[in-house]
Amino acid sequence: MHSREQTIFALSSGRPPSAIAIVRVSGPQAKTVLEVLAGRVPRPRMATRALLRDREGQGIDDAVVLWFPGPASATGEDVAEFHIHGSRAVQAALFTSLSRLENVRAAEPGEFTRRAFENGKLDLTEAEALDDLIHADTDRQRRQALRQLQGLLGDKARDWRKRTIEAQALIEAGIDFSDEGDVPAELIAPALATIKTLLGEIDETLAARGRSERLRDGLMVAISGPANVGKSTLINLLARREVAIVSPHAGTTRDVIEVQLDLDGYPVTLIDTAGIRDTEDPVEQEGVRRARLRAAESDLVLWVTDAEHEPNREIETPAAAVWVIRNKIDLDSVGEPAGASRTIESGQGSRVVFRISAGRGDGISALVAALAGFARDYFGTEEDGLIGRERQRRLLLDAANGLRRCLAIAGRGDELAAEELRVASQSLGRLLGRIDVEDVLDAIFREFCIGK
Repeated sequence: MHSREQTIFALSSGRPPSAIAIVRVSGPQAKTVLEVLAGRVPRPRMATRALLRDREGQGIDDAVVLWFPGPASATGEDVAEFHIHGSRAVQAALFTSLSRLENVRAAEPGEFTRRAFENGKLDLTEAEALDDLIHADTDRQRRQALRQLQGLLGDKARDWRKRTIEAQALIEAGIDFSDEGDVPAELIAPALATIKTLLGEIDETLAARGRSERLRDGLMVAISGPANVGKSTLINLLARREVAIVSPHAGTTRDVIEVQLDLDGYPVTLIDTAGIRDTEDPVEQEGVRRARLRAAESDLVLWVTDAEHEPNREIETPAAAVWVIRNKIDLDSVGEPAGASRTIESGQGSRVVFRISAGRGDGISALVAALAGFARDYFGTEEDGLIGRERQRRLLLDAANGLRRCLAIAGRGDELAAEELRVASQSLGRLLGRIDVEDVLDAIFREFCIGK
Protein backbone atom coordinates (compact mmCIF):
# COMPACT_ATOMS: atom_id res chain seq x y z
CA MET A 1 0.00 0.00 0.00
CA HIS A 2 1.22 3.50 -0.86
CA SER A 3 2.39 5.42 2.20
CA ARG A 4 -0.12 8.20 1.51
CA GLU A 5 -2.94 5.65 1.90
CA GLN A 6 -1.69 4.70 5.33
CA THR A 7 -2.56 6.53 8.53
CA ILE A 8 0.37 7.49 10.73
CA PHE A 9 0.66 8.32 14.42
CA ALA A 10 3.38 9.63 16.72
CA LEU A 11 4.02 11.41 19.97
CA SER A 12 4.16 15.11 19.07
CA SER A 13 5.14 16.43 22.50
CA GLY A 14 8.12 15.84 24.77
CA ARG A 15 9.27 12.49 26.04
CA PRO A 16 7.42 10.95 28.99
CA PRO A 17 6.90 11.24 31.82
CA SER A 18 5.05 14.55 31.59
CA ALA A 19 1.80 16.04 32.78
CA ILE A 20 0.23 15.95 29.31
CA ALA A 21 1.33 14.21 26.12
CA ILE A 22 -0.02 14.86 22.63
CA VAL A 23 -0.38 11.99 20.18
CA ARG A 24 -1.17 13.03 16.62
CA VAL A 25 -2.81 10.83 13.98
CA SER A 26 -2.95 11.79 10.28
CA GLY A 27 -4.41 10.01 7.29
CA PRO A 28 -7.59 8.51 5.86
CA GLN A 29 -8.23 6.33 8.94
CA ALA A 30 -8.04 9.20 11.46
CA LYS A 31 -11.82 9.41 11.76
CA THR A 32 -12.08 5.65 12.29
CA VAL A 33 -9.40 5.85 14.97
CA LEU A 34 -11.52 8.37 16.89
CA GLU A 35 -14.65 6.25 16.52
CA VAL A 36 -12.89 3.12 17.77
CA LEU A 37 -10.89 4.62 20.67
CA ALA A 38 -13.05 7.58 21.77
CA GLY A 39 -16.42 6.12 20.82
CA ARG A 40 -17.36 9.15 18.69
CA VAL A 41 -16.02 11.91 16.48
CA PRO A 42 -16.18 15.33 18.16
CA ARG A 43 -17.10 18.55 16.41
CA PRO A 44 -14.23 19.86 14.25
CA ARG A 45 -11.59 21.83 16.18
CA MET A 46 -13.52 21.42 19.45
CA ALA A 47 -11.59 19.99 22.41
CA THR A 48 -13.72 17.18 23.84
CA ARG A 49 -13.21 15.00 26.90
CA ALA A 50 -13.43 11.27 26.22
CA LEU A 51 -12.62 7.98 27.92
CA LEU A 52 -10.33 6.13 25.56
CA ARG A 53 -10.84 2.36 25.29
CA ASP A 54 -9.11 -0.33 23.30
CA ARG A 55 -11.00 -2.78 21.08
CA GLU A 56 -11.58 -5.11 24.00
CA GLY A 57 -13.30 -2.29 25.88
CA GLN A 58 -10.52 -1.83 28.40
CA GLY A 59 -9.94 1.75 29.49
CA ILE A 60 -6.73 3.45 28.33
CA ASP A 61 -7.03 6.99 29.71
CA ASP A 62 -9.38 9.85 30.48
CA ALA A 63 -8.25 12.21 27.73
CA VAL A 64 -9.09 15.19 25.54
CA VAL A 65 -9.52 14.56 21.81
CA LEU A 66 -9.68 16.89 18.80
CA TRP A 67 -10.77 16.37 15.22
CA PHE A 68 -9.39 18.31 12.23
CA PRO A 69 -10.99 17.14 8.98
CA GLY A 70 -8.83 17.69 5.91
CA PRO A 71 -7.87 19.76 4.08
CA ALA A 72 -8.25 22.27 6.94
CA SER A 73 -5.53 20.65 9.04
CA ALA A 74 -1.80 20.89 9.59
CA THR A 75 -1.03 18.09 7.12
CA GLY A 76 -3.93 18.69 4.72
CA GLU A 77 -5.28 15.24 5.65
CA ASP A 78 -7.79 14.15 8.28
CA VAL A 79 -6.04 14.63 11.64
CA ALA A 80 -6.96 13.49 15.13
CA GLU A 81 -5.18 14.51 18.32
CA PHE A 82 -5.20 12.72 21.66
CA HIS A 83 -4.17 14.78 24.70
CA ILE A 84 -3.40 12.09 27.24
CA HIS A 85 -1.72 11.90 30.62
CA GLY A 86 1.99 11.74 29.92
CA SER A 87 3.08 8.54 31.62
CA ARG A 88 4.98 5.89 29.74
CA ALA A 89 2.28 3.33 30.54
CA VAL A 90 -0.56 5.43 29.09
CA GLN A 91 1.44 6.23 25.97
CA ALA A 92 2.40 2.59 25.47
CA ALA A 93 -1.22 1.44 25.84
CA LEU A 94 -2.44 4.00 23.32
CA PHE A 95 0.33 3.15 20.84
CA THR A 96 -0.48 -0.56 21.15
CA SER A 97 -4.15 0.10 20.39
CA LEU A 98 -3.29 2.32 17.42
CA SER A 99 -0.87 -0.24 15.98
CA ARG A 100 -3.54 -2.92 16.00
CA LEU A 101 -5.84 -0.91 13.73
CA GLU A 102 -5.75 -1.74 10.04
CA ASN A 103 -3.58 0.52 7.85
CA VAL A 104 -2.38 2.50 10.89
CA ARG A 105 1.33 2.61 11.66
CA ALA A 106 3.94 4.63 13.55
CA ALA A 107 5.23 7.68 11.69
CA GLU A 108 8.77 8.08 10.42
CA PRO A 109 10.87 11.17 11.22
CA GLY A 110 9.47 14.24 9.48
CA GLU A 111 6.54 12.38 7.93
CA PHE A 112 3.86 14.76 9.22
CA THR A 113 5.71 17.77 7.82
CA ARG A 114 6.41 15.96 4.56
CA ARG A 115 2.72 15.28 4.10
CA ALA A 116 2.00 18.95 4.82
CA PHE A 117 4.54 19.86 2.13
CA GLU A 118 3.11 17.39 -0.37
CA ASN A 119 -0.40 18.73 0.25
CA GLY A 120 0.68 22.32 -0.38
CA LYS A 121 0.44 23.48 3.23
CA LEU A 122 4.00 24.81 3.14
CA ASP A 123 6.89 25.01 0.71
CA LEU A 124 10.35 23.54 1.23
CA THR A 125 11.85 26.74 2.63
CA GLU A 126 9.12 26.78 5.26
CA ALA A 127 9.62 23.08 6.02
CA GLU A 128 13.34 23.74 6.52
CA ALA A 129 12.49 26.69 8.74
CA LEU A 130 10.20 24.50 10.84
CA ASP A 131 13.06 22.06 11.40
CA ASP A 132 15.37 24.95 12.29
CA LEU A 133 12.79 26.30 14.74
CA ILE A 134 12.48 22.92 16.43
CA HIS A 135 16.25 22.68 16.85
CA ALA A 136 16.91 26.34 17.71
CA ASP A 137 19.18 26.66 20.75
CA THR A 138 19.51 30.45 20.91
CA ASP A 139 17.16 33.38 20.55
CA ARG A 140 18.80 34.52 17.31
CA GLN A 141 18.31 31.09 15.77
CA ARG A 142 14.68 31.10 16.88
CA ARG A 143 13.98 34.51 15.39
CA GLN A 144 15.62 33.69 12.06
CA ALA A 145 13.73 30.39 11.78
CA LEU A 146 10.46 32.14 12.59
CA ARG A 147 11.05 34.71 9.86
CA GLN A 148 11.67 31.88 7.39
CA LEU A 149 8.59 30.03 8.61
CA GLN A 150 6.51 33.12 7.87
CA GLY A 151 7.40 32.60 4.21
CA LEU A 152 9.62 35.63 3.60
CA LEU A 153 12.01 33.80 1.27
CA GLY A 154 9.38 31.45 -0.16
CA ASP A 155 7.06 34.32 -1.10
CA LYS A 156 9.89 36.08 -2.90
CA ALA A 157 10.96 32.89 -4.69
CA ARG A 158 7.39 32.23 -5.88
CA ASP A 159 7.15 35.77 -7.26
CA TRP A 160 10.58 35.52 -8.93
CA ARG A 161 9.68 32.22 -10.54
CA LYS A 162 6.34 33.53 -11.82
CA ARG A 163 8.00 36.58 -13.40
CA THR A 164 10.80 34.44 -14.86
CA ILE A 165 8.26 32.16 -16.54
CA GLU A 166 6.38 35.19 -17.88
CA ALA A 167 9.61 36.60 -19.35
CA GLN A 168 10.39 33.20 -20.87
CA ALA A 169 6.93 33.13 -22.47
CA LEU A 170 7.51 36.56 -24.05
CA ILE A 171 10.86 35.54 -25.53
CA GLU A 172 9.43 32.28 -26.88
CA ALA A 173 6.51 34.21 -28.39
CA GLY A 174 9.02 36.50 -30.07
CA ILE A 175 10.69 33.44 -31.56
CA ASP A 176 7.34 32.17 -32.85
CA PHE A 177 6.59 35.54 -34.50
CA SER A 178 10.11 36.12 -35.80
CA ASP A 179 8.77 36.73 -39.33
CA GLU A 180 6.37 39.48 -38.21
CA GLY A 181 8.70 42.47 -38.41
CA ASP A 182 8.71 44.51 -35.18
CA VAL A 183 6.77 41.97 -33.12
CA PRO A 184 9.82 40.13 -31.67
CA ALA A 185 11.41 43.39 -30.47
CA GLU A 186 8.13 44.49 -28.86
CA LEU A 187 7.96 41.22 -26.95
CA ILE A 188 11.62 40.83 -26.00
CA ALA A 189 12.16 44.38 -24.72
CA PRO A 190 9.74 44.08 -21.76
CA ALA A 191 11.07 40.57 -21.08
CA LEU A 192 14.64 41.88 -20.77
CA ALA A 193 13.48 44.70 -18.51
CA THR A 194 11.80 42.15 -16.25
CA ILE A 195 14.92 39.97 -16.21
CA LYS A 196 17.17 42.90 -15.25
CA THR A 197 14.85 43.77 -12.36
CA LEU A 198 14.70 40.14 -11.23
CA LEU A 199 18.46 39.79 -11.34
CA GLY A 200 18.88 42.92 -9.25
CA GLU A 201 16.46 41.64 -6.60
CA ILE A 202 18.08 38.19 -6.37
CA ASP A 203 21.59 39.66 -6.31
CA GLU A 204 20.51 41.99 -3.50
CA THR A 205 19.26 39.01 -1.47
CA LEU A 206 22.48 37.10 -2.12
CA ALA A 207 24.67 40.08 -1.25
CA ALA A 208 22.87 40.88 2.01
CA ARG A 209 25.41 41.43 4.76
CA GLY A 210 25.95 38.55 7.14
CA ARG A 211 26.09 34.79 6.98
CA SER A 212 22.55 33.92 8.00
CA GLU A 213 22.80 30.34 6.70
CA ARG A 214 25.69 29.75 9.13
CA LEU A 215 23.51 30.73 12.08
CA ARG A 216 22.13 27.18 12.16
CA ASP A 217 25.57 25.72 12.90
CA GLY A 218 26.97 28.63 14.87
CA LEU A 219 30.30 30.38 15.07
CA MET A 220 33.30 28.09 15.50
CA VAL A 221 35.93 29.43 17.92
CA ALA A 222 39.06 27.39 18.64
CA ILE A 223 41.22 27.88 21.71
CA SER A 224 44.71 27.02 20.57
CA GLY A 225 48.32 27.73 21.42
CA PRO A 226 51.38 26.18 23.05
CA ALA A 227 51.12 23.57 25.77
CA ASN A 228 50.46 24.55 29.39
CA VAL A 229 49.45 28.19 28.84
CA GLY A 230 45.95 27.88 30.39
CA LYS A 231 43.72 26.93 27.47
CA SER A 232 41.67 24.42 29.47
CA THR A 233 41.31 26.88 32.36
CA LEU A 234 39.99 29.46 29.88
CA ILE A 235 37.39 27.16 28.33
CA ASN A 236 36.19 26.10 31.80
CA LEU A 237 35.83 29.77 32.71
CA LEU A 238 33.93 30.64 29.53
CA ALA A 239 31.70 27.55 29.84
CA ARG A 240 31.16 28.22 33.58
CA ARG A 241 31.67 24.54 34.32
CA GLU A 242 34.43 21.95 34.40
CA VAL A 243 34.61 20.61 30.86
CA ALA A 244 38.36 20.14 30.55
CA ILE A 245 40.99 18.71 32.88
CA VAL A 246 43.30 21.38 34.26
CA SER A 247 46.81 20.25 35.18
CA PRO A 248 50.22 21.91 35.57
CA HIS A 249 51.66 19.15 33.40
CA ALA A 250 51.94 19.82 29.67
CA GLY A 251 50.00 17.60 27.29
CA THR A 252 46.93 17.02 29.50
CA THR A 253 44.47 17.79 26.69
CA ARG A 254 44.92 15.21 23.94
CA ASP A 255 41.60 15.29 22.13
CA VAL A 256 39.28 18.06 20.94
CA ILE A 257 36.71 19.22 23.52
CA GLU A 258 33.64 21.13 22.30
CA VAL A 259 31.32 23.39 24.33
CA GLN A 260 28.16 25.09 23.07
CA LEU A 261 27.70 28.69 24.22
CA ASP A 262 24.98 31.29 23.80
CA LEU A 263 26.59 34.72 23.41
CA ASP A 264 23.98 37.47 23.16
CA GLY A 265 21.66 35.04 21.34
CA TYR A 266 24.33 33.87 18.90
CA PRO A 267 25.34 30.17 18.91
CA VAL A 268 29.06 29.67 19.49
CA THR A 269 30.93 26.36 19.55
CA LEU A 270 34.05 26.71 21.68
CA ILE A 271 36.81 24.18 21.00
CA ASP A 272 39.62 23.33 23.41
CA THR A 273 42.55 21.73 21.59
CA ALA A 274 45.78 20.00 22.49
CA GLY A 275 48.79 22.19 23.14
CA ILE A 276 50.91 22.81 20.05
CA ARG A 277 54.36 21.41 20.75
CA ASP A 278 56.86 18.82 19.56
CA THR A 279 56.35 15.48 21.31
CA GLU A 280 57.37 11.84 20.99
CA ASP A 281 54.06 10.58 22.41
CA PRO A 282 52.02 9.19 19.45
CA VAL A 283 48.70 9.92 21.21
CA GLU A 284 49.68 13.51 21.90
CA GLN A 285 50.97 13.83 18.32
CA GLU A 286 47.49 12.89 17.08
CA GLY A 287 46.01 15.48 19.45
CA VAL A 288 48.32 18.17 18.03
CA ARG A 289 47.37 17.15 14.48
CA ARG A 290 43.68 17.44 15.31
CA ALA A 291 44.27 20.75 17.06
CA ARG A 292 45.89 22.25 13.96
CA LEU A 293 43.08 20.88 11.76
CA ARG A 294 40.25 22.28 13.89
CA ALA A 295 41.99 25.64 14.24
CA ALA A 296 42.28 25.88 10.46
CA GLU A 297 38.55 25.12 10.08
CA SER A 298 37.45 27.66 12.70
CA ASP A 299 36.02 31.12 12.14
CA LEU A 300 38.13 32.58 14.95
CA VAL A 301 41.16 31.30 16.83
CA LEU A 302 41.98 32.44 20.36
CA TRP A 303 45.74 31.86 20.45
CA VAL A 304 46.56 31.63 24.14
CA THR A 305 50.06 32.55 25.25
CA ASP A 306 51.91 33.73 28.34
CA ALA A 307 55.14 35.47 29.30
CA GLU A 308 57.21 32.42 28.36
CA HIS A 309 56.01 32.32 24.75
CA GLU A 310 56.53 34.88 21.99
CA PRO A 311 53.15 35.22 20.16
CA ASN A 312 54.69 36.68 16.99
CA ARG A 313 56.70 33.50 16.52
CA GLU A 314 54.38 30.83 17.94
CA ILE A 315 51.11 31.42 16.05
CA GLU A 316 50.63 28.42 13.77
CA THR A 317 47.19 28.66 12.19
CA PRO A 318 45.85 29.75 8.80
CA ALA A 319 42.44 30.68 10.30
CA ALA A 320 40.73 33.78 8.91
CA ALA A 321 40.81 35.62 12.24
CA VAL A 322 43.22 35.18 15.16
CA TRP A 323 43.20 36.93 18.54
CA VAL A 324 46.17 36.64 20.84
CA ILE A 325 45.08 35.97 24.42
CA ARG A 326 47.89 37.01 26.77
CA ASN A 327 47.16 34.82 29.80
CA LYS A 328 48.61 34.73 33.34
CA ILE A 329 49.02 38.49 33.58
CA ASP A 330 48.83 38.13 37.35
CA LEU A 331 52.29 36.52 37.17
CA ASP A 332 54.11 39.17 35.14
CA SER A 333 55.03 42.78 35.77
CA VAL A 334 53.60 44.45 32.64
CA GLY A 335 51.55 47.43 33.70
CA GLU A 336 48.74 47.21 31.14
CA PRO A 337 45.29 46.58 32.68
CA ALA A 338 43.39 43.32 32.34
CA GLY A 339 41.04 43.11 29.39
CA ALA A 340 42.92 45.76 27.45
CA SER A 341 43.16 45.03 23.75
CA ARG A 342 45.78 46.32 21.38
CA THR A 343 47.16 45.41 18.00
CA ILE A 344 50.53 43.83 17.33
CA GLU A 345 52.22 43.41 13.96
CA SER A 346 53.71 40.11 12.87
CA GLY A 347 54.71 38.38 9.69
CA GLN A 348 51.11 37.18 9.43
CA GLY A 349 49.69 40.71 9.70
CA SER A 350 48.10 42.55 12.60
CA ARG A 351 46.79 40.65 15.62
CA VAL A 352 44.41 41.81 18.32
CA VAL A 353 45.77 41.08 21.81
CA PHE A 354 43.71 40.65 25.00
CA ARG A 355 45.29 40.54 28.44
CA ILE A 356 43.64 38.14 30.89
CA SER A 357 44.18 35.94 33.89
CA ALA A 358 42.11 32.79 33.40
CA GLY A 359 43.06 31.69 36.90
CA ARG A 360 41.62 34.79 38.59
CA GLY A 361 39.07 35.82 35.93
CA ASP A 362 40.72 39.16 35.14
CA GLY A 363 39.72 40.53 31.73
CA ILE A 364 37.24 37.73 30.96
CA SER A 365 34.17 40.00 30.80
CA ALA A 366 35.90 42.18 28.19
CA LEU A 367 36.86 39.09 26.18
CA VAL A 368 33.30 37.72 26.28
CA ALA A 369 31.92 41.10 25.16
CA ALA A 370 34.40 41.16 22.28
CA LEU A 371 33.40 37.62 21.25
CA ALA A 372 29.73 38.62 21.22
CA GLY A 373 30.62 41.62 19.08
CA PHE A 374 32.58 39.41 16.68
CA ALA A 375 29.57 37.07 16.36
CA ARG A 376 27.25 40.02 15.75
CA ASP A 377 29.50 41.36 12.98
CA TYR A 378 29.99 37.88 11.52
CA PHE A 379 26.31 36.99 11.21
CA GLY A 380 24.96 40.48 10.54
CA THR A 381 21.59 41.78 11.69
CA GLU A 382 18.41 39.74 11.43
CA GLU A 383 17.09 41.96 8.64
CA ASP A 384 20.22 41.45 6.55
CA GLY A 385 19.60 37.92 5.31
CA LEU A 386 16.67 35.81 4.18
CA ILE A 387 18.81 32.79 3.33
CA GLY A 388 18.74 30.11 6.02
CA ARG A 389 20.64 27.23 4.40
CA GLU A 390 23.51 26.71 1.98
CA ARG A 391 21.10 24.79 -0.32
CA GLN A 392 19.01 27.95 -0.65
CA ARG A 393 22.02 30.14 -1.43
CA ARG A 394 23.30 27.70 -4.05
CA LEU A 395 19.95 27.55 -5.88
CA LEU A 396 19.56 31.33 -5.81
CA LEU A 397 23.06 31.62 -7.28
CA ASP A 398 22.07 29.15 -10.03
CA ALA A 399 18.96 31.22 -10.80
CA ALA A 400 20.91 34.50 -10.85
CA ASN A 401 23.56 33.02 -13.15
CA GLY A 402 20.87 31.78 -15.52
CA LEU A 403 19.32 35.26 -15.67
CA ARG A 404 22.76 36.80 -16.21
CA ARG A 405 23.55 34.43 -19.10
CA CYS A 406 20.14 35.17 -20.62
CA LEU A 407 20.87 38.91 -20.68
CA ALA A 408 24.29 38.28 -22.19
CA ILE A 409 22.97 36.35 -25.22
CA ALA A 410 19.52 37.94 -25.73
CA GLY A 411 19.17 39.38 -29.21
CA ARG A 412 21.87 37.10 -30.60
CA GLY A 413 20.39 33.73 -29.68
CA ASP A 414 16.86 33.99 -28.35
CA GLU A 415 16.39 30.22 -28.20
CA LEU A 416 19.39 29.96 -25.90
CA ALA A 417 18.14 32.93 -23.86
CA ALA A 418 14.80 31.20 -23.34
CA GLU A 419 16.62 28.04 -22.27
CA GLU A 420 18.60 30.01 -19.65
CA LEU A 421 15.32 31.35 -18.28
CA ARG A 422 14.02 27.81 -18.04
CA VAL A 423 17.14 26.87 -16.04
CA ALA A 424 16.57 29.86 -13.72
CA SER A 425 12.91 29.01 -13.17
CA GLN A 426 13.83 25.38 -12.42
CA SER A 427 16.35 26.51 -9.80
CA LEU A 428 13.67 28.60 -8.11
CA GLY A 429 11.28 25.66 -8.33
CA ARG A 430 13.84 23.43 -6.62
CA LEU A 431 14.26 26.09 -3.94
CA LEU A 432 10.54 25.78 -3.18
CA GLY A 433 10.65 21.99 -3.54
CA ARG A 434 8.28 21.83 -6.49
CA ILE A 435 10.60 20.41 -9.17
CA ASP A 436 12.75 17.27 -9.25
CA VAL A 437 13.86 17.24 -5.61
CA GLU A 438 12.93 13.76 -4.38
CA ASP A 439 16.45 12.99 -3.15
CA VAL A 440 16.65 16.40 -1.46
CA LEU A 441 13.32 15.79 0.26
CA ASP A 442 14.52 12.47 1.65
CA ALA A 443 17.64 14.11 3.09
CA ILE A 444 15.81 17.08 4.61
CA PHE A 445 12.91 15.26 6.24
CA ARG A 446 15.21 12.59 7.65
CA GLU A 447 16.62 15.32 9.92
CA PHE A 448 13.23 15.95 11.56
CA CYS A 449 12.27 14.46 14.90
CA ILE A 450 9.57 11.80 15.00
CA GLY A 451 6.12 13.33 15.47
CA LYS A 452 6.81 16.39 13.36
